[in-house]
Amino acid sequence: MSGNEVLVAGASIAGPALAHWLRRRGARVTVVERAPGLRPGGQAVDARGVTKEVIRRMGLDAAVRAARTETAGAYTVDADGTVLETHRADDDGGDGFIAEIEILRGDLSRVLYDDTRDGVEYRFGDRIAELTQDADGVDVVFAGGDRQRFDLVIGADGLHSALRAMVFGPRERFVRHLGHVMSFYSVPNEFGLDRWLIEHQEPGRSAGLRPIQDATRAMAMFSFTAAGLEVDHRDVEAQKRLLRERMAGLGWWTQRILAHVDDTPDFYLDQVAQVVMDRWSSGRVALLGDAAYSSSPLSGQGTGLALVGAYLLAGELAEAGWDPEAGFDGYERRMRSFVEANQEIGRLHARSLDGAAPDAEPGEEPGAEWLTEVIDRALNGVELPGYAGVPDSGPLAAGEAAVPR
Repeated sequence: MSGNEVLVAGASIAGPALAHWLRRRGARVTVVERAPGLRPGGQAVDARGVTKEVIRRMGLDAAVRAARTETAGAYTVDADGTVLETHRADDDGGDGFIAEIEILRGDLSRVLYDDTRDGVEYRFGDRIAELTQDADGVDVVFAGGDRQRFDLVIGADGLHSALRAMVFGPRERFVRHLGHVMSFYSVPNEFGLDRWLIEHQEPGRSAGLRPIQDATRAMAMFSFTAAGLEVDHRDVEAQKRLLRERMAGLGWWTQRILAHVDDTPDFYLDQVAQVVMDRWSSGRVALLGDAAYSSSPLSGQGTGLALVGAYLLAGELAEAGWDPEAGFDGYERRMRSFVEANQEIGRLHARSLDGAAPDAEPGEEPGAEWLTEVIDRALNGVELPGYAGVPDSGPLAAGEAAVPR
């Protein structure tokens, strides 16, 4: 082998972003995805701080901006729809509550896939069934029956990463629930929603609607506290029953939105969780994005961690001459503080949503100076080397021939 034949598990955001950079650094990349195709919809994800620079270096700034939700801001309303609070997209230089670059997860996944599909092999509807590594490579058996040897294998397969469980151990060792559940699905825009997100909150639960590019539809958003609850992430009917139960009696438009839960094409519900690991690599296998260091949707930075991590992982591997130990060490060293700051933001947000019991003592509030420092580190607290000494073939032009195999 050439020394840089790489298999990436997962074709949501982290996987195709890594494929982009690995291809540019000279690797031959295969992406395997369990689902039969790209998954549409999902929550809105944001690009803030240093993440915007990574998108620019990818040559995808125009494509990402063209796919934005173009949300103008957000209103918090009471049960009667009276506006209580207003946030605008240009607050905090575009890095505030509503980010300047906000895009549905499925739309960003499509941008990244379209960017890489001509130079990367995608295997949809398949997965890694067995994996054995030695000092020189990794032997992979796919569920579809194919066998292939790779130099490196990277797990970018999300919070419920099968590769992480296969190589590093059971999910219980690494997944930390934050005591909340979130749900998203698209609905007909029968609510007159324009470019403004609207959210209604009660202690411990909330319901909302956000605009998407298709003005005839909107994205429903729900959250509720659920300490100690275990959600089966593959039992969709049980998830829908749970959502109805927890949203019972919530005012505003909540029940009208719930009326569409059975006819939506893209229902999603899962626990809000983080992944905490001492190491993100083992031999010739490493993890990226939520599989390695989920900060939870409450951090607002899961996409940023995936995109920045992809840039650094590919760059460090190439700079190390594709030596896995040196490349993975460099990646972890550069990312660790950035990850920790974003996970802290996620935990702080979760605690703010918990809704204290009437007899609970007030918790100690973090100091303003400390909080400002953590937020700044979560947005910009990572260096992006130029990697001037390693190959860079540049962004793949539309229609360019695929990499020969």
